[in-house]
Amino acid sequence: MSPTTVSTQVQLVRRPEGWPVPEDFRTVQVTLDDLAPGEVRVRNEFVSVDPYMRGRMNDAKSYVPPFELDATMTGGAVGRVVESRDDALAVGTLVLHQLGWRDVAQAPAREFRAVPEVPGGAPSSLHLGVLGMPGLTAYVGLTAVAGVQEGDTVFVSGAAGAVGTAVGQVARLLGAGRVIGSAGSAEKVALLQERYGYDAAFDYKAGSVREQLAAAAPDGIDVYFDNVGGDHLEAALWSFNQGGRAAMCGAIGDYNADSAPSGPRNMFRVVTNGLTLKGFIVSTYGHLAGEFAERMGAWFAEGRIVHDETVVDGVDNAVDAFLSMMRGGNIGKMVVRV
Repeated sequence: MSPTTVSTQVQLVRRPEGWPVPEDFRTVQVTLDDLAPGEVRVRNEFVSVDPYMRGRMNDAKSYVPPFELDATMTGGAVGRVVESRDDALAVGTLVLHQLGWRDVAQAPAREFRAVPEVPGGAPSSLHLGVLGMPGLTAYVGLTAVAGVQEGDTVFVSGAAGAVGTAVGQVARLLGAGRVIGSAGSAEKVALLQERYGYDAAFDYKAGSVREQLAAAAPDGIDVYFDNVGGDHLEAALWSFNQGGRAAMCGAIGDYNADSAPSGPRNMFRVVTNGLTLKGFIVSTYGHLAGEFAERMGAWFAEGRIVHDETVVDGVDNAVDAFLSMMRGGNIGKMVVRV
């Protein structure tokens, strides 16, 4: 039997209450059918685990359908065609797709998109990180949503993650005057300043977010890129200058809460300071993907973008990677190497 005939896949078997636990998942072996006309088989090289997947584990209406119980989960992945019955995708083609949480994917060719090899011999996983959805999210949030301007002071919560590390760099490249980030450890704070070009950063676990942000931005902030919500959003509302703008990307601080969040409690600042708070889902900004690819590709080729990954080996360990990422165990993009 061919190594690509059997696919190792991860399924959701129970909807988590609060923080997910390993018992909410199971790993199964699936024997794949022979390819039908128009289908391709792909050996995944890297599988993505992302914060938004936690929301899909709940049986609740959202911008993306919830995961079904006792079915293989989906998500971003990059791999190579190993068998094809479609002329558009030849064997050896590198493809990006949404059939993650498995080592071998099989589906109609239209579900896969051919992507170029990453310049400089970098791993294909960058199509799941700074050159992919997290990078596009950073770009969209700063340009189309918050409208970052020359000289702006930008605050980024969750700044050491896949999106946050991209936001800081892109903000600087777009002309921001000062970039401030929060992260969950002294190690991550140092990395933000030494590697990712943040002018200031603080450990949100070390004290009041509001007080630490005020100290880092004594002249206030103009743009807030929100990955966390809760106390970070409340702190940003206190620090906003007149006409400040927030790109609200996520609220990971509340994803595993088993009770209603307590704040923010100062929403009146939206009125008094003329603020704009706009939430966004990156998939609705697909029309900017080409523009992003051109600009980010050029910055990457010029050596103006740095990146880190936290790599976990084996689809069997995908759940561990996801749980670690949700608790902040990653620097940069968390990926599973197949």
